Amino acid sequence: MRDRGVAAAVWIVFGVIAVVSSVLVWHRPDWDRLSDLHIYHGAVRHLHAGQPLYDFVAENGGPFTYPPFAALVLSPIGLLPEGVVQLCWLVLTCAAIAAIAVAAGRAVPPTRHPRPVVAAAIACALMISAPAQSNLRFGQVSVFIVLLALVDGMGLTPARYRGVLVGVAAAIKLTPLLFVLFFLVSGRWRDAGRAVATFVACGLVGAVVLPAESWTFWTGTFLNTSRIGNLASLGNQSLHGMLLRAGVAGETFPLLWAGLVLVVCGIALLRARQMALSGQWAHAAVLVGCATVAASPVSWTHHQIWPVLAAMLLIGAYGVARRVAGVALLVVMVLSLGALLSQVSMTPGLQFLFENSRALATITVCLAGVGGVTVATVAAGRRTPAARGWLRVAGAAVGAVAFFAVQPLPAGADPTFKAYSMADVHNPRYFFVCRSMAECAAYGAGAPITFGVTAEKTKVRVNGVTDARVARLEYQSAPGGAGRSIPLLEVYPGQWLFSFRSANLAHGRLTAYGPDGHPIAVYREELAVR
Repeated sequence: MRDRGVAAAVWIVFGVIAVVSSVLVWHRPDWDRLSDLHIYHGAVRHLHAGQPLYDFVAENGGPFTYPPFAALVLSPIGLLPEGVVQLCWLVLTCAAIAAIAVAAGRAVPPTRHPRPVVAAAIACALMISAPAQSNLRFGQVSVFIVLLALVDGMGLTPARYRGVLVGVAAAIKLTPLLFVLFFLVSGRWRDAGRAVATFVACGLVGAVVLPAESWTFWTGTFLNTSRIGNLASLGNQSLHGMLLRAGVAGETFPLLWAGLVLVVCGIALLRARQMALSGQWAHAAVLVGCATVAASPVSWTHHQIWPVLAAMLLIGAYGVARRVAGVALLVVMVLSLGALLSQVSMTPGLQFLFENSRALATITVCLAGVGGVTVATVAAGRRTPAARGWLRVAGAAVGAVAFFAVQPLPAGADPTFKAYSMADVHNPRYFFVCRSMAECAAYGAGAPITFGVTAEKTKVRVNGVTDARVARLEYQSAPGGAGRSIPLLEVYPGQWLFSFRSANLAHGRLTAYGPDGHPIAVYREELAVR
């Protein structure tokens, strides 16, 4: 009875969090409320009107990026008013999060904690995490894809239908196809066959009902990642996104990325196989899910539910090292360390660590496994197992932070860099230093270049004025990095304004060149934010 009361209380907490989160989403401005669901709704109506699916672009600039079968699955929402669809979607998202928690809670032995309590606790942790909140805010399908793959991966579906849910999930979003390999390496041959057959059948249904859209998608649209957004932005916490932010050279990028993906997925699948053979199907499925997040070219925040589940399984495991690793992973997935710790990241290396913490944490889970975390070994003598666990965790943490603390920002690694153009001149956020010809003349009097620096949460802006002595302006993010040209905009006769933003100016260099091509001024310390 006591366990039931505790479980009921925790589920009530989950309900409160779900309601408050949904209300906050509902009170966002119309243009920012469930923006991805707005794309789904508009694309389906566009299709119902006889227009090409992949020609659709919503008012917020977003296109439809999923396979044609996904449009068929979503087709009913086009028959309802968007407000009704939004309300239903919020409810279904919260229900899916609860269902994921119940499924994952089965992995914790009942002798350790009562399963109803564990499931409720996992649901609360999921709901407050950034991935779940992102699913709610944007109205995403990711949470439903995770639910389908998790239930099937754990083998909770009837034996004759196992693999079908993975096939359906992959037909909507391609990344669950990695579960087919998991089924193969773990000996679930029939499940792999059903998954592939279902995936192909769903694709054929899409081809029969939407032949033109299917041809467009499968002959090129699904490879056009530029439709999805800026893959170098901090929101893309995949291995691919992290390499882009590290400034890896274009000619070596594809081979390096493919090689690392093979290593990460190969190790994750081998560890998942070991877990599956020992009966830990939930741990294995979550590990494979984490591999899909790490390996996919695009892993936005709403895709990252799998690492949150990995954190909860680690917290529920035996051993100090595992629990501490689980808490650390949960903190990373709940908080945005890049924004929160930007003021205390004394070196660009630490900033890179904070900004890529979710990608690095997910990759670590794939390599170390869920249920046994690989950490640095520390001589512990005859200390107790708990003491040895704490020492191992402390040693690993100190080693990791020390490594990044001495790293410079990789040359060219500046995902937030943008130089503004004439179209942005009248935006006071970009050109704040002067607002008239007389004001600009007074601001830049006597110097070839005068500028101001202002810091924001995740970026630093430089805004300034040059005179006729400056023919070209160039910014270098880090030593060895490529110079970036800063446009000089003649807003007023004889006065040129410029504006750009960067992730970090700690190793930056701004150089002004004269008409003869020689530098006339170089600024380093002046870029520091005071």
